[in-house]
Parts: sequence; C-alpha cells; structure tokens
Amino acid sequence: MIITDQAYLRADGRKGIRNHIVVAYLVECAHHVAREIVYPYRERGVHLIGFGGCYPNDYAARMMRTLCTHPNVGGVILLSLGCESFNRNSLREAIAASGRPVETLVIQQNGGTRKTIEQGRKLMDDMLAKVAQVPRAPLHINEFIVGTVCGGSDATSGITANPGIGRAFDKLVEQKAGCIFEETGELIGCEDIMTARAATPALGGILRDSVTKAAKYYTVLGHGSFAPGNAEGGLTTMEEKSMGAYAKSGASRISGLLKPGDIPPCGGLYLLDVVPDGEVRFGFPNINDNAEIAELIACGSHVILFSTGRGSVVGSAISPVIKVCANPETYRRMSEDMDVDAGKILEGRASLDEVGREILDLSLAVARGEQTKSEELGHQEFVLTYKSFEPIGPSCLPSA
Repeated sequence: MIITDQAYLRADGRKGIRNHIVVAYLVECAHHVAREIVYPYRERGVHLIGFGGCYPNDYAARMMRTLCTHPNVGGVILLSLGCESFNRNSLREAIAASGRPVETLVIQQNGGTRKTIEQGRKLMDDMLAKVAQVPRAPLHINEFIVGTVCGGSDATSGITANPGIGRAFDKLVEQKAGCIFEETGELIGCEDIMTARAATPALGGILRDSVTKAAKYYTVLGHGSFAPGNAEGGLTTMEEKSMGAYAKSGASRISGLLKPGDIPPCGGLYLLDVVPDGEVRFGFPNINDNAEIAELIACGSHVILFSTGRGSVVGSAISPVIKVCANPETYRRMSEDMDVDAGKILEGRASLDEVGREILDLSLAVARGEQTKSEELGHQEFVLTYKSFEPIGPSCLPSA
C-alpha cells in the first residue's frame, strides 16, 4: 500500500512526511539565540530543539544525532556557545554524512547575540531554498513508523482512547508498518500478559526485565508514574493505570525491544524502554510527556498518537502529534486541541473498532500532509535531559 507519492526522499533512502529545518542549540546558553533565529520562520517548517546541559552525555549526543537525521528533517543549523562539552563537530559530520545541508554557528566566534542571530537568519534563507529541492517519492505502509504515548490520563483513558489506539496499531502492524509503545513504568503488573505476546521466549524475558527495572527505579525515587491528576480523574491504583496504558499496544505479537535512538529494523510492534540502565543517577526518567515524545521520534516515528483523558495541549518538534481524547466532556471543553473524540464510545456514538479506524485514517491523512491540531496551533514542544543506556543485544530484535 502506498500512503502518499509525495514523501520527502532522503539520501539514506528513508522518507519523511514533513520537510522541516531544525535549529538545534547545544547548550542552554545558546537557547535564546537559537529561538530568535527560528522566530520569523516558525510558520515555515522551522523547528527548535536542543540540549541544555553543559557536560557531555552519550544519550543526549545519540538523541541529537538521530533527531537531526530524522526522515522529517531536511536541514539543520547548529547553535553552539563555544565552550560547552557537546561535540558539535561530530554532530555536524553525522548530519553531513546523511546528505542534509548543515551549518554551525559559534556565538563566541561570531561576535555575540545580535551578530549570530543576523548570520543565522541569512543561513536560514539559503537553507529554505535548498530543502525545497528535496526529491519526492512514494511512501509505502511498511516504511511508516508510528509511536504512542499517553498523558493526563483519567478513568476513561483505558476504555476508549488507549484501546482505540491499540486497534489502530493492530491494523498498522497487519500491513507491516512499525509501531512503538513505551512507558515501562506504566506497565507494572502487565508483565505476564505482555511477555506472552513476545516473538521469542528470550524477548519475553527482556520485556519482563524492562518492567522490573522500571519498578526498582521508581522504588528508589519514592515516586511512581501516578500523578494527582490521574487520581482526580478517577484512577485508583498504579495497576489500573498500567492496564489502561498497556491497551495502547493492541493485541499483535511484540517483535522487539528498543531503547531511545534505536530504529525498528522492519515492520512490527516494539516496546521502547525509556528507563535508564544502571544505578539511579539522573532523577525521574521522563520529567514530562514531551521527553517521551522526543524519544519516540528519535526511534524514527513519523507520527505520534497521544492519548489523554484530562486534556493536553502539547505537540512536538519534528513529528506531528495526533491527540486522541478519551473523555467526551474533555473533548467538548478542549475540542480546538483534540484531533479524535474517542469519548464518543462511552456515549454510544461509535464503537471501539470505528474509533480505531478513525485514528488509523487520520494517521494516514497526516502522513499525506494534513495538519494536526497542534501543528495548526504552532506547538513545537521539545525536552531532552540526561540519561544513560546500555546498547540492546540481538535477543531484543529477534525479527530483524
């Protein structure tokens, strides 16, 4: 199945559904200058991302590398203060090797704020012209990758939006698309039913270990993935929230486990492990929903399906976010921010299968160029913090 014949063909053969230019700051000290370069172009597909830390981190470097070479990205401008530890030359080389135009601005060498902003905008005009020449090509369904996350969950999330996304995932996996679910900290209690779906017994053990790791991590922190708003929305236990979050994965066989920056080698359903390996060093694994969205995008997701019951307004840089609203009252109150009203299941206005089909159809329409609500509103949230991961082993991808 061909989703669209107008995808953006990259030099490595991957195809994007958007043709964004990314302006990436490499330390918080360069954030303001980067934002000022982006501002006049914010409605022309120019997106701001960055890493705020001054000290090096392999995870952050890998995330920036995979994000800057994402299929939805056509070109990159890097913003360095000049004295941070981030290896700007290595990142530039990786982007250049991907065939994308890339420029680096060093504020200390350029003469400060005003001169760097002026130079950055000149470079932007030139880069916009370059990315407009990117060739187009057909995007097949087996080249399409979709990620999912939930935020602002309530008692309706696990019975409308999440299983609706699960039904859409099942249809996508059936057609050999790549589908990624995550939140191992919200799968606690689901280990047995999840491992039973693993492609191999070895993978089943790895899936179980990832949830066990998350449980231990949260125990050390003394704070699990259960917010006051979840309780106010009617959720009563972590296990109840887990069952709802788990429903987003659908019922397909689980083909593998990924860590942030790993790209699915083929179509299928994958669990993304977002909880750091080793001792607890960097605090809460994901400080907000956008940190998780960034990790899904770093794994190649063209589109993100975001389930919410209480409501959320976030979008994302690089990949479009489709918000699936679980609660019909929330949808009526926040309809300008919501893409799909899954709450109509509760009111008898649609079946679960019908909502799943609506989510699937909208995902394909967005891949063809239709804008999501968050895109129309200009949302480009992005968060990247410190973490540490060990590489995955061959048992993590038995279907590769």
